[in-house]
Amino acid sequence: MRIALAADHAGYELKEHLAKWLTEQGHAVYDLGTHSTDPVDYPDFAAAAARAVLDGRANRAIVVCGSGAGACIAANKFAGIRAAVAQETYTARQMVEHDDVNVLCLGSRVIGEKLAEAVVAEFLDAEFTGEERHRRRLEKIQALES
Repeated sequence: MRIALAADHAGYELKEHLAKWLTEQGHAVYDLGTHSTDPVDYPDFAAAAARAVLDGRANRAIVVCGSGAGACIAANKFAGIRAAVAQETYTARQMVEHDDVNVLCLGSRVIGEKLAEAVVAEFLDAEFTGEERHRRRLEKIQALES
């Protein structure tokens, strides 16, 4: 799978860890920065990841900031992006299966490396079920975007 990976300064170290781990798992990683712990603004990196999904450079994206919340808010400003924060595996899988989430947001100050790996694995392994009730709800979300 092609994964866009982005982070602000707070998420830089976890992003670097995940980039290496994802590559070892056989994924193509599209690293959108940041490339240091120098302070930057998370909306810029969440936007870059969202655009990569929307224009087809990536199948899904992962954005890391301190809590995951700011990156999630920014990514969700793009029509067609469904971003959510997951800090445990149940939500990481369910948000794809039921809500067709295409951007995972992680909080580097909330989650450790091993748990982040497990959360990312569930997110990437999950597929949207396409059940009628889930399609109906997504149509309502799409209507809110327009």
